[in-house]
Amino acid sequence: MAQPLDYRALDVWKRSMDLVVDVYEVTRTLPKSELYGLASQMRRAAASVAANVAEGNGRLYRKEYAHHVSIARGSVSELTTYLEIAQRLGYLSSVLVAPLLRKADDVSRMLLMLIRALEKPARPTRLTTPLTVGSS
Repeated sequence: MAQPLDYRALDVWKRSMDLVVDVYEVTRTLPKSELYGLASQMRRAAASVAANVAEGNGRLYRKEYAHHVSIARGSVSELTTYLEIAQRLGYLSSVLVAPLLRKADDVSRMLLMLIRALEKPARPTRLTTPLTVGSS
């Protein structure tokens, strides 16, 4: 298999890291009573996205990589659910939540494109010696 790009060069990893920073910033505004509850869950879900892209990139097989990217996509859905819970409980305003939901949606789409790219058959590598058929 051809060596994949370093995960730090992937736009989806960069955007997911930006999302982590944004989530950490917004969770600082949550009530202290939610520090070990909702805030912790939101932070863990956001960090899981970038971490799973990185871990998948380090795996040997494309199928494993795609599996980790799929887990990352699930973490995005988990994060958006927590954001909506925080909004419904009145902890976060729609003004704070809406841009995070848009960023999460963008990351989710990028992850889906990465999964689809990983599921395509790998391009054949260059042969070092020519194949001959039926040589006598």
